[in-house]
Amino acid sequence: MLENPFWRDGLLVAGVDEAGRGALAGPLVVAAVVLPRGRYPYRDSKKLSPRQREILLDHILQTALAWAVAATSAAEIDRLGVLKATHRAAYTALDRLRLRPQAVITDYLFLSLDTPLLSPPRAEDNSPSVAAASILAKVVRDRIMIGLDKLYPQYGFAAHKGYGTARHLQALRRYGPAEVHRRRFAPVARSPLL
Repeated sequence: MLENPFWRDGLLVAGVDEAGRGALAGPLVVAAVVLPRGRYPYRDSKKLSPRQREILLDHILQTALAWAVAATSAAEIDRLGVLKATHRAAYTALDRLRLRPQAVITDYLFLSLDTPLLSPPRAEDNSPSVAAASILAKVVRDRIMIGLDKLYPQYGFAAHKGYGTARHLQALRRYGPAEVHRRRFAPVARSPLL
């Protein structure tokens, strides 16, 4: 586990991950989670069913020493670009933690921090803290998209969560983009009704 060297030194480690980076609509959500030293059943949220994520989220919220979430809107993503928006949400999530981490692990997200930072690719496969953040970010974002589905039922957000599925692209062609679409993303920008 990537946390082990830090945990051996008694350091608090925050795992950071995002959900929704490649979606065409909705927010990008970043979560930060600080776990106590231990072994955990968490893994990349994309490898879990919605039901498994919900069950593990309950465990994460009961076990974590601290956790926080930050979201950035479609408009902010359009204004800043997806990478800068991701960085901003990551810093916000870290700032919202009730405990100050002494080390941070991310999934290939390079942040400027005063603490040690590990940013390997696929960190959620080797870090329970990052996997926990992945699950938290995914569940929060999915819930937001299900809420947006009630406001914009024609797009089917509850089913595809704003990603570029055939159904979503067809709805974009038919209805044009909604306020929650990322207008700088190519499939949205090409919408004939933009």
